[in-house]
Formats: sequence, C-alpha cells, structure tokens
Amino acid sequence: MIARQTPFAALTPAAQNAAAISHLQPAIWAQANRLLVRKAITEFAHERLISPQCIVEPSHAGEPGEYRLDAPQGELSYTFRARRLALEHWAIDASSLQAFHAGEAVAPDAIRFIIAFSGALHIPQEMLPVYLEEITSTLYSSAFKLSYRATPVAALLNADFQTLESAMTEGHPAFVANNGRIGFDAFDYQAYAPEAAAPVHFVWLAAHRSKAHFACTDDLDYEQLMLDELTPETVAEWRQRLRDQDLNPADYLFMPVHPWQWQNKLTGIFAPDIAARHLIYLGTGSDTYQAQQSIRTFFNTRHPHKHYVKTALSILNMGFMRGLSPYYMATTPGINEWLAALIDNDACLRDYGFRMLREVATLGYHNRYYEEAFSGDTPYKKMMAALWRESPLALIKPGQRVMTMAALLHQDSAGNALLPAMIAASGLETSAWLQRYLRSYLSPLLHCLYTYDLAFMPHGENLILVLENHTPVQVFMKDIAEEIVVMDPNAELPEKARRVAVSVPEELKILSIFTDVFDGFFRFMAAILHEQGNYPQDRFWQSVAACIHEYRAAHPELAEKFVRYDLFCPVFAHSCLNRLQLANNRQMINLSDPAQNLKFAGELDNPVAPFA
Repeated sequence: MIARQTPFAALTPAAQNAAAISHLQPAIWAQANRLLVRKAITEFAHERLISPQCIVEPSHAGEPGEYRLDAPQGELSYTFRARRLALEHWAIDASSLQAFHAGEAVAPDAIRFIIAFSGALHIPQEMLPVYLEEITSTLYSSAFKLSYRATPVAALLNADFQTLESAMTEGHPAFVANNGRIGFDAFDYQAYAPEAAAPVHFVWLAAHRSKAHFACTDDLDYEQLMLDELTPETVAEWRQRLRDQDLNPADYLFMPVHPWQWQNKLTGIFAPDIAARHLIYLGTGSDTYQAQQSIRTFFNTRHPHKHYVKTALSILNMGFMRGLSPYYMATTPGINEWLAALIDNDACLRDYGFRMLREVATLGYHNRYYEEAFSGDTPYKKMMAALWRESPLALIKPGQRVMTMAALLHQDSAGNALLPAMIAASGLETSAWLQRYLRSYLSPLLHCLYTYDLAFMPHGENLILVLENHTPVQVFMKDIAEEIVVMDPNAELPEKARRVAVSVPEELKILSIFTDVFDGFFRFMAAILHEQGNYPQDRFWQSVAACIHEYRAAHPELAEKFVRYDLFCPVFAHSCLNRLQLANNRQMINLSDPAQNLKFAGELDNPVAPFA
C-alpha cells in the first residue's frame, strides 16, 4: 500500500497533477483489470449473457473446474478455474484467469472485454461509449484503492467506523460498472470519492422561502436543527450578513450543498436565482465530513453524534444521476416518522433489535424554469435538496461498535476476506455466528414483508451492523424514504406515507427477498465462506433455511401468507441488475414503479428449497 505523506489538498497545483495519476502504474493497472474482468465474467455469466464452456470437469460438486470463454466479436478468448456454486454463482480464481488474442497470451483488459462482448451484452450502440467510460472510471477507482486502501483484513478487525467505510474496495457486488462517477474530474475524485476519505466542508446558502421547502419530524424544528448542526454564533453571523444586504433573514432558510454541486451546477443553472437574490452565498461550514459509500451522503467526523447529511450530486453513477427530488424531500420526514412508529410499536421487531436511522429533516429548492419547461421527470428538477439523517453512533450502547454491512463481503488486495476473520475473532462457530447475524438481518425483513407487505432496499451499503465482540447484535436500516415500498396500493397508510404504497404484481413481491437478499448479498457471502471459511455452501443455505423456519414457527397466524409467498419454492424468477444498467445506464428503473423495468433471465434454483 502506498503511503501518502501530504494530503492532496495541501499539495501545490503541479504536485496535485502528478498525484492525481500516481496510482496508475502498470502492475496496479494490470491487477485492477484482472479483477474487473473476473467480475465481468462472474456477473454476466450469472445473468446468462455469456456462457463459459467447461473444458475440465470438477472432481466434485463445489470444487473448481476449468472453463473457456470465446468472444463472439473478434479473436479474444479466456480460460480460468472456477467453482460453480448455488444461484449460478461463478467463483473464479483470479490468478488462473488468462486472456488470449488470436491464440497469443495477452493481459486481461476490461475495456477490450466489454467491446468484444458488447453484442452479447445487448448494449445499445448509443450508450456504449458512456458505459465504456464507466468501466474506465471503475478501473481508475480500483487502481486507487489497490494503491492507497490495500489494508490487510487483520488491520480492519478493530478499525473504527469511518476507517472501515473508506477501506471498502468493491462497491456494489453485482454491478460491473459500479464506480462510474461521470462528472468528477481527477481533482474531484481526490476531494469527494469515499475511498479518498478527504475532509469535506459544505457550502451553505440562504434559500428564499418562496422556492424552498423545509420539512421535519414532529420532535424537531428548523431553528433547533440549525443551532445543532451549525452553532448559535454561525447562525447569528449569517443572519446579520443577510441584514447587511437589506434582506430579511426570516425570508430565508439556511441550506447545505455539496461543493462540487455548487461549483459545477448551481452557479450556472441557478444563476437567475442568485442574481435575483433568491440564493445567497453564506460561506462554508466549520464541521468536517467524510463521504460514505453512497457518495452523496456524509458523516460528520468532527462531531460523530451529529446527523449524516445527504445532498444532491448531479453525477452519473451506477444507473442514475444522483440528484435529490425537492418533491420527495417534502414528504420524507413524514414517511420516516410513520415507519419509525411502526417499528417501535412492533414487539417482534423490537425483539430483533431492528431499527432505522431516521431521516429527520429535509430541504428542497425548486428551479421554476425547468419545472415549467418539463412536465415529466428530469435530473434538472433534482439538483438542489438536502436531508439530515440520524447517526448510528448516537444510538448504540457502550462497548458496541458499528460498521457497514458491505464489509461482510470485503476482500483485501491479497484476496483475503474479512468475514472469516471476523467470525474467528468472535470465538463463535460459524453456524452460531450466522444464526445471530440472520436473526438481526433476515428475520426483520421477513417480518416486514409478511406482516406489512413492506420491502426495503437491504443491500450491504444500506445496512449498519451493530457489533459486540465482532458479532452482529442488531442492524440499522438507512436510506428509507426513497427506497422502501409497501407493495399494496390499497394499504391503510396515513396521508404522509401514501407515496410509498405501490402496485407490485403478486408473483414479484417475494423477489424483495430472493433478488435483493439471496441473490444480491447471500450469494457472495456463501461463496466467501465456502472458499475461505471452511464452511460448505450447503451449510450456509441450511442456516438461512433454519432462520426462515424459526420465523414461520413463531408466527402461525401468517400461515396463509407463507403459502402465498413461499420462500421454499423450487425456483424463482432471475431478476438481473446488470441487464438494467446495460439497457439504460442513465436511469435504470422508474423509482415510482420499481417493477416496471425489471429484466429477467429465466429462473434460478432456490438454494433453500432442499431444506423445506
């Protein structure tokens, strides 16, 4: 791992130019390409877009075989060793991966791989250049992480919350182009990428109430939030600054915006509002923040118990422009309040320790020109909004620590996985550790689905694990209002939560577990434990089945729903994430109708079905 002696921001302009590319070294670039080609083969084969052929059969089920993959376009081919695991997962040995062009050995090249297989991947020709840029950016990020974040897993076992957050090297486990970040330049990357872990100071604006809307939970108000998040002295100073311009402070709301957003979008697109003094520049805040894996959410490193802040960020990343809708912001605190009350009043969820990090306040600002010009959805309507979310450090007990659930899939630059090391450090047998983890994570998701038709987006980055002695004891769910659905349009919800009720076909409701949990997270956990944890995949899925059986036995009143949404059915629909991004890398799905654009590739065998 390269040690950076001087923070990037403190370097001279000439030194910054050199430092921005210091990680682009031949050996590191080759490793980044090898890892990304391995992932591309793994995930595109999983989604049945490509079909490697077996050339040497494995000696036993779950053991490695040897495979060959020929590109339909050009003369590229690949050979590798891989285990074929449940859910059609390809566990490829990266060191075995070899690439050939016209029979001659060449270095694996992820960009050339995408070009050669673009026809098989069904990438629209007009979108191919943007997807190639996302692949290149993902390689750039991977090389940086291999250079500056190559921390051995042993050093992460007792690492603090934000050290772990910035140490994650993979991004989303299923998406191949998962670090696109189109819009950032090389200096922006060093300033705002999560793995750079650079301190960030928000730009603060005064937003005129005629175009701005503040909303919060009932236990909070605007004045209190500003005093808590800023300081009384700062609030007084900025109000006086408005008076000095003959403006009434009561007409304005103080609003944080991402520095990149201010410099690249707001000063231009919102220039009429600045000229009309509907937006007033106040300065930068004194608190320092660190970007989280979700890239537009920030953790307060100066005051860790203060709120996270999430801001609009108009960069293209993994299938979406990462803005925030001021319309959605208006209802977000109410949705959080409703869901928090539901969770707090449910004895079963309380027993599991399941909690959410409430999004307690929001601020949205409207650009009336674009709202009048476009009747439909557009990223231009989502350029200026912010929300405040609870910090998990304000909610845990002494002796507990927290980490992103994504860390359970983390592997260091040597390929060593954190999960087996965590289990070993806990002193528990793997089955006992998994039982506690599944009870904290899977059981609450089952309860929400079967009791309330409620589904979350429960991927690794959206969960915070609370640990005692390296063992999960509860989870915090985050990213609530934009990513939860009640899959019943006729559900009896209060008006403030009506937005989350959507119509989902009956046969797709169960995919909230099968796709998002089984295929999107457990598939990778099972492979890590099978390969590095001395824990065969069948035992993993048997543990998952035992958790489901335990929940079903505890809730006989839900027997009819267990039949209707059967988690032990032989097969389930194979919903594919990369197919979504490959078809439209600017907006993969319509968030108001998440089932509308799903891409399917037949069915997958259900790995818990044998344990019914």
